[in-house]
Amino acid sequence: MPTNTITERTISVRGKDIFVAETGTGPAVVLLHGGGPGASGMSNYARNIEPLAEHFRVIVPDMPGYGRSGKGVDRRDPFGYLADHIRGMLDELGIDGAHLVGNSYGGSCALRLALDTPDRVTKLVLMGPGGVGTSRGLPSEGLRSLLAYYGGDGPSLDKLRTFIRSYLVYDGDAVPDSLIESRYQASIDPEVIADPPLQRPSGLRTLWRMDFTRDHRLGGLATPTLIVWGRDDKVNKPSGAAMLAERMPNADVLIAANTGHWVQWERADLFNAVTAAFLKT
Repeated sequence: MPTNTITERTISVRGKDIFVAETGTGPAVVLLHGGGPGASGMSNYARNIEPLAEHFRVIVPDMPGYGRSGKGVDRRDPFGYLADHIRGMLDELGIDGAHLVGNSYGGSCALRLALDTPDRVTKLVLMGPGGVGTSRGLPSEGLRSLLAYYGGDGPSLDKLRTFIRSYLVYDGDAVPDSLIESRYQASIDPEVIADPPLQRPSGLRTLWRMDFTRDHRLGGLATPTLIVWGRDDKVNKPSGAAMLAERMPNADVLIAANTGHWVQWERADLFNAVTAAFLKT
């Protein structure tokens, strides 16, 4: 049974509404969700919020373009745009420094925020973050499926079911129909269809800007970091874990067996225990 009350509010950051849920007390931990169709903070971290709130003040925003937050993302520098708005959210909440936990797109946001303003991030937990070697070689099959969702004949329940069960997780049968249906309904918001938040980068400059392994600042980022990657991730390639560890001076790596892109959901008990231990030390 939940023991902490979850409060909800909408705050304005740079003229954009950001929906924020919050629970627990202690050091601030911000959970940043992934960029798949219909994603939101509360749904992506449904199995993690309450366990982490036993130790921390857990803050769960919907990132720009998703959920109950305002729609639209700057295509020229999407990671920077997300980072600026999450930093602005921290300003509005009166938080000088916080732990950032990010999955996929949220991991990209967290890492960019730390690179731009390392004094605002005390520790990082990155789960299969995007933007790691993305300008080198062909995109994964899962990423191609993700980026094609709003293309062609448009979004559909079958498209989303295929993406989630075939690419997002290791065991597709473990994902309930209700979760897929709720994400589908969120994905067909007319504002989202008109301006999907996650699209193929246009132009070489944008593509390079979205590849952290080309960012010279990575080698000087001293923020203690835990990199968690599913061994069977079909969206962002698991080789990204070693690429980051080679460049980041204070990065530990955990590879989760029989796990896909959604580590915090598939291996919730492991993720919650390891994350809490890492952030408390």
